[in-house]
Amino acid sequence: MSRVKIGVIGCGAVAQIQHLPNLKHLHKEYEVKVVCDLSLGAAKAAAKRFQIPHFVTDYNKLLEMDVDAVLLCHADPKTEVALAAFDAGKHVFIEKPVCFSLQEVDMMIDAQKKSGKVGQTGYMKVHDPAFQLAKQEVDSMESYRFIQINHLHPRNDLHLSQFDVERFNDVPPDALAPAHAARKKARSDAIGDVSPEEERAFFLLSGSMIHDLYSLRVMLGTPSQVISAEVWADGAGVSIVFAFPNGARCVATWVDLPELWDFKETLEIYGSNKRVLVSYPTGFSRGILSEVTIQGIDSTGTTYTKRPTIEWESAFVRELRHFHACITDGEPCYTSIESARNDIELIINIVKCYANRTIVKCD
Repeated sequence: MSRVKIGVIGCGAVAQIQHLPNLKHLHKEYEVKVVCDLSLGAAKAAAKRFQIPHFVTDYNKLLEMDVDAVLLCHADPKTEVALAAFDAGKHVFIEKPVCFSLQEVDMMIDAQKKSGKVGQTGYMKVHDPAFQLAKQEVDSMESYRFIQINHLHPRNDLHLSQFDVERFNDVPPDALAPAHAARKKARSDAIGDVSPEEERAFFLLSGSMIHDLYSLRVMLGTPSQVISAEVWADGAGVSIVFAFPNGARCVATWVDLPELWDFKETLEIYGSNKRVLVSYPTGFSRGILSEVTIQGIDSTGTTYTKRPTIEWESAFVRELRHFHACITDGEPCYTSIESARNDIELIINIVKCYANRTIVKCD
């Protein structure tokens, strides 16, 4: 098996809890050569903790090194680094969100095509064994009539406290100014000047609810219309109604419940004679499996409920295995940057629906 030499940019929580341990586990597939973070302390600590030979604070130095691929999990936006990585001839894995505007994603798609390298989005939910089992069931349904998404989100610190996440306060404030300016420009390009409530909802959709939106798209295709969108609780709650070409409706809700420990995220697909329900744990967990429940009526008229056993390998590990296969075996990318464009466009349409109080068609 060919090992891919990889560098990791961003040494924060998702890198420490998920990506770096998983890359170490996948030692036959990957050799982590270098880590990078604006925080010298974070980069140095990650290199020591995960036995990585090199650490830097400038991503340009990483791109000059002997690596085949880069994993981007630094603070958003990631556009500048992604473009530079493709230009340097690297395969690129981009943690969600890929970016915020259509202008950004189109530049990434163009840069990737010019480089001829793999560009994968960190959409781990659709690599989850539970999601893939559920999709097989949904694909076998004659039709679907109703979809429901519930995402009840506690404060991340409640779950991060279960892990030894090393943090450092050594980044000069002016070092963050370019990222803040790029984030502001991306938001302006995407949705223009909006109220603080609309802006918060936009970044919520892009950052957390993006999991629900891409999972919905992969499961059933992109909705045909955004029928309604409501932003409430000062932007801490979002409820959306989507229409699908077959006339089905989806009701999707995200709610910030900061002090409630119990994380809930479900995707439910209802047909006239079958129901498929997927329940996910928080992404800041290890060893907790997603669950699938299938309810239906068999050919004899007997009602049944099934809860299949889910494979133990995590969605985060599976997406890294897939990235490796795309690089070494030419496997088509399941979560390409090009496919992520649909999600960015859908988020923009949701904000338009809310701002203008009108149905928005999704092309």
